[in-house]
Amino acid sequence: MVNHGISTAALMLVAGFLISRRGSRLIADYGGVQKVAPVLAGTFLIGGLATLSLPGLAPFVSEFLVLVGTFARYPVAGVVATTGIVLAALYTLVLYQRTMTGPVKEEVRRLPDLRPRELAVVVPLIALLIFLGVFPKPLTDVVNPAVRHTMSDVQQKDPQPEVEAAK
Repeated sequence: MVNHGISTAALMLVAGFLISRRGSRLIADYGGVQKVAPVLAGTFLIGGLATLSLPGLAPFVSEFLVLVGTFARYPVAGVVATTGIVLAALYTLVLYQRTMTGPVKEEVRRLPDLRPRELAVVVPLIALLIFLGVFPKPLTDVVNPAVRHTMSDVQQKDPQPEVEAAK
């Protein structure tokens, strides 16, 4: 939930900056933003990729652990969850393509890039997404005791992965 909150906050902040500049929430009103505001488009891309759990960004670790646990116990639910992830990737990438790439729309031509004040808000979130994606231990150290306590309360053991030894 922490990783999801960080990635969603980053994406929503950048989307808010974009909407306040253009004055529209319609995808069709955008196009070519990355040519006139590359930093804004880059932060939007990182936030979008984080929301779809790209490896190397914080939500990947969480998503991976949830899916491994789900497939071990509830394979059908694991397939449904994986399908949801694929659909999320599809709509996020299509959104980026339609708003940030392609020819620059006339109304978008005058959009300013991110200002220092906006960067001061977004850059720490992006840095945290990358840091926790590469080194998730600080967060997992906080979460693991609660997980162990919950498993104890429900009288369950942590299932051992079934891995065949190499011959």
